[in-house]
Amino acid sequence: MDIFKEKNRKLILAIESSCDETSVAVVEEGIHILSNVVASQINSHKRFGGVVPEVASRHHVEQIIGCMEEALERAEVKVDDLGAVAVTFGPGLVGALLIGLTAAKSFAWAHNLPLIPVNHMSGHIYAARFVSEMTFPAMALLVSGGHTELVYMKEHGSYEIIGETRDDACGEAYDKIGRILGLSYPSGKEIDEMSHLGEDTYNFPRAMMKEDNYDFSFSGLKSSVINLVHNANQRDETLDRHNLARSFQQSVIDVLVTKTIKACQEYEVKQLIMAGGVAANKGLRAAFDEAVTNELSDVSFIVPPLNLCGDNAAMIGAAAFIEAKKGHFADWSLNAKPSVTL
Repeated sequence: MDIFKEKNRKLILAIESSCDETSVAVVEEGIHILSNVVASQINSHKRFGGVVPEVASRHHVEQIIGCMEEALERAEVKVDDLGAVAVTFGPGLVGALLIGLTAAKSFAWAHNLPLIPVNHMSGHIYAARFVSEMTFPAMALLVSGGHTELVYMKEHGSYEIIGETRDDACGEAYDKIGRILGLSYPSGKEIDEMSHLGEDTYNFPRAMMKEDNYDFSFSGLKSSVINLVHNANQRDETLDRHNLARSFQQSVIDVLVTKTIKACQEYEVKQLIMAGGVAANKGLRAAFDEAVTNELSDVSFIVPPLNLCGDNAAMIGAAAFIEAKKGHFADWSLNAKPSVTL
């Protein structure tokens, strides 16, 4: 089924609402962003120290129609120009996902457009196509608030999870340590900035780094930081917050880089992709740049630009183009799957 056969251009309207960003984009041929509207809810969730699902859902209801209208206007396209509608169906917050699904299905039905279901995590991976064409076999490191996974890809749309976190996701650990350090939510960027002003003096554990698998664990690291801070408070000692941030971040970086490089070598990949919200971390980017240069000389390394690391609809449009080529479409019974995996 060629959804673009009778169209002058290969355009997809994409919708993303899995967590706390309402986003709608128009993407051409899976590689050109004509518009990418993102309505963030960070200020609403800051006072709670994290995302409140009900609050997120209410914001999506308020924002989704306006974002759809703005995305079409910015892209300077009409509904008749579109070839399909794509939407995130999981993983994510079930209430938030349902808002995006309802909007996408309604729009697609009203305008007789095919509906393309997209896994949120595949969207993060395909944000890389806005930087460079993907080369296979490839390895993707997904690092976000809800996921830390190593995904092996033999070809477009093929995903094999070879390693994942056994407890906290990488980004989740950042937010929890941020609260201990008295930082506002989300705290990943501030911890990254603080770490560049400190030194790795506390030598926190590097969990599972030497084990013969590609799984991750960050709960032990989180507990080590929390216990150190609590014990210091009880003894009325003052800890260097910059050194704490650097020590925590260095532990995360060492584990992620070591296991990912090892996986790339074993699977003999041609490309490494790092994606997800934590991929915006400057310390992590720099560490991977150095490691790939020194240890993976024949492997290309791709990280999406900062504005495409977080949740956005453009990445969903990029992944949707591949799903459409493979003939993966949905009917009106498409439902949210908050715990779906790749």
